[in-house]
Amino acid sequence: MPVTVLIADDHAVVRDGLRAILEGSGLVRVVGVAGSGREVLDQARTLRPQVVLMDIAMPDLNGIEATERLRRALPEVQVVVLSMHATSEHVFRALAAGARGYLVKESAGSEVVAAVQAVAAGRRYLSPGIAEQVVNGYLRGDAARHESPLDRLSERERDVVQHVVEGKSSAEIARLLHLSPKTVDTYRSRAMAKLGVEDLAGLVRFALEHGITPLR
Repeated sequence: MPVTVLIADDHAVVRDGLRAILEGSGLVRVVGVAGSGREVLDQARTLRPQVVLMDIAMPDLNGIEATERLRRALPEVQVVVLSMHATSEHVFRALAAGARGYLVKESAGSEVVAAVQAVAAGRRYLSPGIAEQVVNGYLRGDAARHESPLDRLSERERDVVQHVVEGKSSAEIARLLHLSPKTVDTYRSRAMAKLGVEDLAGLVRFALEHGITPLR
């Protein structure tokens, strides 16, 4: 029976290409697509796929945050991260969030299919280069050294940061998160202090470097 998959990427051309690759294999059935992290959570609750193929840099809620919340809410749904980011920090953060697989976007279509099948069967799957990087990093103790500055933030502070760097006003963020604008400003100030950034430009630069939000 084909593995059921939800594709999460904010670029339609990528979603369409992945759908063609996965369904063309005859081994996977794509049950839905999502263009943002919050849409992933909504779709997964409704569709209950076996596997979510997750990009990291997405609007509203980045893929690592979405993975952590998805695995907490629906532990039976597995996640394979498919990202342009291949740094140790991104890999360790994704695995710590609960991802069972990690691929770079340069991966062949056959490897994406293999990763989906492996993860659906309860195994882990890492691109060969990623696997070597993870093992070497573990031996060097990189997992501890690569603790992300984002770990200093509360979940709500991370939500506010993502919306701020996407250009939303305090009033807009307040409506989305059901907070007062003053509370939003407080969360933003706390987050910036914890991250050691002094202005919006610094916050945007930090967000891009850490894959919080896609580069537009």
